[in-house]
Amino acid sequence: MIDQSIREYLLPEQFNAAVRAGAAIMKIYKKRDDYAISLKSDHTPITIADRLAHNTIKESLGRTRIPILSEEGREMRYEERCNWELFWLVDPLDGTVEFIKGNNEFTVNIALMENNVCISAVIYVPFHHKMYIAERGHGAWVMHDVAPDSEATYSYQDIHGALQSLPLADNDHDNFRVAVSRSHQTPETHQHIDQLRIEHSDLEIVEQGSSYKFCLLAEGAVDYYIRTTTTSEWDTAAGELILHEAGGTTYIYPSGEPLAYNKELLDNPWFVARRLTHS
Repeated sequence: MIDQSIREYLLPEQFNAAVRAGAAIMKIYKKRDDYAISLKSDHTPITIADRLAHNTIKESLGRTRIPILSEEGREMRYEERCNWELFWLVDPLDGTVEFIKGNNEFTVNIALMENNVCISAVIYVPFHHKMYIAERGHGAWVMHDVAPDSEATYSYQDIHGALQSLPLADNDHDNFRVAVSRSHQTPETHQHIDQLRIEHSDLEIVEQGSSYKFCLLAEGAVDYYIRTTTTSEWDTAAGELILHEAGGTTYIYPSGEPLAYNKELLDNPWFVARRLTHS
């Protein structure tokens, strides 16, 4: 694993890239009639905000000389990336559908992958000015009042001087809360929830867009997340580490195996994410 001095260099680069991308996104978000929406080859929407956020992150992280695998970047052939020891796995705007709907539930995801395992993660929620951070083996945290800033220059000391450890003690609750995607649900999602209700009669559904669901799990605000539609590796890598370092777990549903990264095909199978404090 990379040593402390390298981590202290790379985390601010990762953090600042997300904040700068958030600033690019919010400038567009305020112009509801000028999103320049089009469809990608997989029929999912893309906006000018996705493109601007990608370009911002590419420019910010370019100085690290670490390759970038991004949802909005050029397609990287498996033969080109299969032997990468270190790379950035990026979703410049996770929750494009929620962005278009105007419901504030979108994030910037940046994961640093070493030998196809996430070792450092940030998820930025620009509308709410919240940054979630994890370093493998060191913990997970949230930082509040992180305003979008196209010139962000946080240092390692700035970041670690203002963090709150996850999970949050004030998120205790009695009922069993299950997060589901606001825009991507299937009959299998509801069948699984019906099974959970047998054990948890007090079950409450929390609809939420983007990787913010992982953050709510890490905080302790929700207990369980079931996903039975397609996601991509950049949708989960950062959130999975943040949840893991907060004491939770993510696994393939129904096999129970761990998610794998930098596969030939970058789609994830169905999965469950959960806090370990609930059965």
